[in-house]
Amino acid sequence: MLRLVAPFAAFALSWLLLHGLQTPAAAAWFLDRPNQRSLHATPIPRTGGLGIVPGLALGMLLAGADRLLIALTVGLMLLSLLDDWKAVPSGVRLAVHAAAAIALSWAGAQDVGWLQVLLLALAIAWMTNLYNFMDGADGLAGGMAVLGFGAYGSAAWIGGQPVLALACLSIAAAAAAFLLYNFPPARIFMGDAGSIPLGFLAGGLGVAGWRSGSWPLWFPLVVFAPFVTDATVTLVRRALRRERFWKAHRSHYYQRQVLMGWTHRQLVLAEYALMALTAAAALWALFAGSELRASILLLLVALYLGAALCVDLRWRARREA
Repeated sequence: MLRLVAPFAAFALSWLLLHGLQTPAAAAWFLDRPNQRSLHATPIPRTGGLGIVPGLALGMLLAGADRLLIALTVGLMLLSLLDDWKAVPSGVRLAVHAAAAIALSWAGAQDVGWLQVLLLALAIAWMTNLYNFMDGADGLAGGMAVLGFGAYGSAAWIGGQPVLALACLSIAAAAAAFLLYNFPPARIFMGDAGSIPLGFLAGGLGVAGWRSGSWPLWFPLVVFAPFVTDATVTLVRRALRRERFWKAHRSHYYQRQVLMGWTHRQLVLAEYALMALTAAAALWALFAGSELRASILLLLVALYLGAALCVDLRWRARREA
């Protein structure tokens, strides 16, 4: 019975912490000042991770989730909080992300080879970082967490995995509390202390659901496709152009939409529609027959290709004008 209150406890604790973090004294410690990557024009506190992660950690504990996963998540929050305050060298950050991903992949491995552990760790580490890359517009990363982990929770509940389901729903609930303050115009950002742990959980719980038999490996990729596609395609294109892709930039598809005139609210509402459609399609495909599943996934691929092409054409016309 106690497990059922986990999402409500996660929401309540996150809301209380986020409310307190917006006092002038608390907000002054971590201000996100505009830079070459930013889409905002005035300094905004980036302490949201300090409200999100304790809330979701409490919910996951009440749900009975894996304690190693919770501990690694909190550890990543603390490292990222330090990075938000005083920049941590990128090599140190990536090494810690990789170590956390390897530890989680290895701990859950049973009678599998090192190659599978390595590939899963790479996937978790990439998800950890791409979520951070995509945290650049009001309400975007929070909305993806609500819809993405909500889809995870729904699939796990239908699949008879209540612990996994309630853990995922607790994360969605904590993110929903954050959205109360982050929906455009944002009063607080989650910062790396929020985006890094959420990305780690998206990858880690995606693997956990696969290992428990709740879903195949394509399911997490489809659920989080709005982030996975944008971040991966942007990284590959920048690498092919021999750009320093690890440096801050504003060439993600969502960033270009704002630079071409969309408001943050228009952007996130369009992204929410895409996220909801993708999550619903992923759930439909998960429980559909093989032929229908293939059709659904192909239609999603066509949708993403068409949307990317439209943005690319508008961006090219803008630059040539």
